[in-house]
Amino acid sequence: MSISSLAAVLPVDGRQSSTALAVARGTTRLLHSLGFSVVSELPLASGRRADLVALGADGELWIVEIKSSIADLRADQKWLDYRLHCDRLFFATTLDVPREIFPPDAGLIVADAFGAAMVCEAPEHRLHAATRKSMMLAFARAAALRLSALVDPEAPPQA
Repeated sequence: MSISSLAAVLPVDGRQSSTALAVARGTTRLLHSLGFSVVSELPLASGRRADLVALGADGELWIVEIKSSIADLRADQKWLDYRLHCDRLFFATTLDVPREIFPPDAGLIVADAFGAAMVCEAPEHRLHAATRKSMMLAFARAAALRLSALVDPEAPPQA
C-alpha cells in the first residue's frame, strides 16, 4: 500500500458530513504539500478530539478544526480548548461559508475534496515542552495503531 493511499484513510465514525469529509481530504492534501504529516480525529488530553492534527518535520504542531457551515461554527465552541494543544490553530471550511464569521486570532483554510488554500495564517503560540511531548506521543501512537490496523485488520484492538 502506498503512502498516499494510507494518508487517504480517515477514521469515519458517521458523525462527519460528506462536506466535512471533503474539507478534511482537501486540507490534508494542502498540509502534506507544506511538509506536514496528518492524523485525523486525534483524542486530546483534555478529552476533546481534534479534527486534524499536523506535525511538521521541526516538531511544530497545528490543529485544524473543520466547520462545514455557519451553524456548525455557532453550535460548537469546544475549539477554544484546542489552542492549548498546538502551536497554531486553523479553521478549514468551504467556499460557501463566509470568511468573516471565523475568529481573527486563528488561521483559515478554504478547501474542497481536491485541495485547499490557506486564506489566513494562524498566529503562533508555542507549546510548553511537556505538552509538545504529550502531543507528539499521542500523534505517533495514533498513527502507528492505525497503520497496524490497516496491515492486520483482524488483530484485536489495542487501547
